[in-house]
Amino acid sequence: QVQLVESGGGLVQAGGSLRLSCAASGSIFSINAMGWYRQAPGKQRGLVAAITSGGSTNYADSVKGRFTISRDNAKNTVYLQMNSLKPEDTAVYYCNADRVLVRGTYPRDYWGQGTQVTVSS
Repeated sequence: QVQLVESGGGLVQAGGSLRLSCAASGSIFSINAMGWYRQAPGKQRGLVAAITSGGSTNYADSVKGRFTISRDNAKNTVYLQMNSLKPEDTAVYYCNADRVLVRGTYPRDYWGQGTQVTVSS
């Protein structure tokens, strides 16, 4: 019984900022890594940013220098601060939790429902 709840999406003008949040709830012992993926119409879903429980991060080349991922392990929450947004950032953003360990189960991955981010010119 794990649920990922995303928030923070919306409409913003080019050059603006948004902050996405994703909280994992349930009887969770540990989460290996958390990250954000996005998918625009007609394009493949791809990794935006990810962060391990130890704080190591990875970013897509297209967002380096503009986006920052962070994590609060105590609250099982991951954040994505998005600055200098461009129209090409428009997509549905999905939260992912990798290797979530719950009592009585094998580790598995979970996904959020997605939140729309729209950047206007």
